[in-house]
Amino acid sequence: MILGDESFTKHKNRVKRIRTFFEILAVIAALVSLYLLFFHVKTYRPFKDSDVSHTTDTGFIALSYFGVDRIGDTSTLIGKKQLREHLEALKDEGYVTITHDDILKYYKEGKPLPPKSLYLMFEDGRRDTALFADEILEDLNFKGVMMTYPEKFNHEDTKFLRPIELKDMEDSSYWEMGTNGYRLEYINVFDRYHHFIGEIDPLKYAMMQKSLGRDYNHYLMDFIRDKDRIPVETVDHMKRRIAYDYRELRDIYSDKLGYVPPVYVLMHSNTGHFGNAPSVSAENEKWIRSLFEMNFNREGYCFNQRNSSLYDLTRMQPQPYWPVNHLLMRIKYDTNRDLRFKTGDDRIRSWDILKGAAQFKGESLIVTSIPEKAGIVKLKGNTGRSDVDVHVRLEGNSFGDQKVLLRGNKDLTRCLAVGISQGKLEVEEVEESSTKKLFSEKLSVLDGQPPISVEEDEHNVRVNELETLARYADSTAMANEYMSRLARVKQEKPKTIEEGGKPYEPVESFHARLDRTLDISLDGSSLTVLLDGKEAARVDVGHSEDTDIGLFAGWDSRAFSQRNLADDVYDGVFEKLVITSHGQTDGTPLYTTELKGFEKWKFVINQKWESVLGWFLRHF
Repeated sequence: MILGDESFTKHKNRVKRIRTFFEILAVIAALVSLYLLFFHVKTYRPFKDSDVSHTTDTGFIALSYFGVDRIGDTSTLIGKKQLREHLEALKDEGYVTITHDDILKYYKEGKPLPPKSLYLMFEDGRRDTALFADEILEDLNFKGVMMTYPEKFNHEDTKFLRPIELKDMEDSSYWEMGTNGYRLEYINVFDRYHHFIGEIDPLKYAMMQKSLGRDYNHYLMDFIRDKDRIPVETVDHMKRRIAYDYRELRDIYSDKLGYVPPVYVLMHSNTGHFGNAPSVSAENEKWIRSLFEMNFNREGYCFNQRNSSLYDLTRMQPQPYWPVNHLLMRIKYDTNRDLRFKTGDDRIRSWDILKGAAQFKGESLIVTSIPEKAGIVKLKGNTGRSDVDVHVRLEGNSFGDQKVLLRGNKDLTRCLAVGISQGKLEVEEVEESSTKKLFSEKLSVLDGQPPISVEEDEHNVRVNELETLARYADSTAMANEYMSRLARVKQEKPKTIEEGGKPYEPVESFHARLDRTLDISLDGSSLTVLLDGKEAARVDVGHSEDTDIGLFAGWDSRAFSQRNLADDVYDGVFEKLVITSHGQTDGTPLYTTELKGFEKWKFVINQKWESVLGWFLRHF
């Protein structure tokens, strides 16, 4: 085919017209969104004095979201629909937002706050956060705090808000300003094999994160140290380095906004002080008290009362994948106050909630555990059948337990448990307080992935680090040096398991998502499990006359979150659960979470539209 071919030219022009049409639509949508962001019909209405309790100190909760985008398919940014669901649930519970001035008067003047007060923050100063959160704030009459890094003001990075936009947001009445500090930088970084890396910026951190453990620190929190963890700077140098950041913060904000935001979030806190070393803590404290009126010094818990200091406040950072009941469960136990969990729709009437909370969302039943324990639901009514087939898709986090409970007694203290736990497919026999494992195998083995040795994984870590350092090197000479080292490392042949290497046991990330399909078949004493359509287990389970069925979501004590150290709630997501009598041929299920009729049609159309829109946003 040549370029002059008439049909080819017509096709090419047609593609150009379609692409231009969508690009114009995208520009119009962006302009409309920006207009709505900076021009509001409504004005924020603060709480009234009549909303305040003058007899009881109820404190306030503080939530801090990393950022907001349209879809929410990243590890840090929550989708706008999920954010709306979170905030609407708090609105339904009677929460109202408060300002930093309200908090100052609460601590300094003893002025009471409404019984359910929320201080709502959004970190990193992202433009998409403002774009997608603004409409929600206006609809709910909530006020948000936009935290920014002033170092970003001097870069032409379209992801971050400019000072003129921040001023317009303040004028809208739905926003006030705070700061995350001058910049985000990491020091004293070691990978998970204790190789010293040193200092890295957020770009290097993002590319290198899979190689890291928890052995690193924020730029302001410690002395800069060498590979032996010995400080390489004097106390005077440390003070000048820290002072530089605070002076730059002060000067840029004063120049660009006309003032320094009164609210500060000390990054990577939870030290009990303002740094990891006494002299570092003292230097940070001096600057924090001189520049800011309040400081969030801790993270993980959301509840603040008068017995804490204005400079030692705590905030909780909801994750993008948290279902609404996860947020509500955390708030319930942080505040020690009852609230109503969301159930979704009337389909929940088919289930008894034995522990935790449960919500229907689309074709999924989400089971949320109570802190450090489990969430358990049981299908109402007795199926009358001990031999059943179950189809389900598991979509909760990898780090936790998601299991189907079969042949259970009425309270499910005796049953068969089949599901996924910590990266393994498991079949267990539960008998009151004891559990017997009948089958357990790693998903990677069942997938046919060859196991690797510790030496091979350590080699992969070194390759990842050198690739990162070469890509973001400060000069051509440094890039060439890293590329030379990378070439030498790639030529190395690490010891394999076959050669005597120790098998590598990966640690599941607390934020990694699961997406697995199970088909479970119970026939007499035989249980068969298909994993993603392939037979994975065939187990002798004996006989039982019990026929109750349930779902289990279990938190694991080994779980940790670098971003939210105190998260002790787990969500099992059971999608398209279908239960049929074993051997049944007419296809009529005993139970299913799948939608039907018009609701099914709406759900499918919405899913396809979101998929197409997501593809378009990623590629244009």
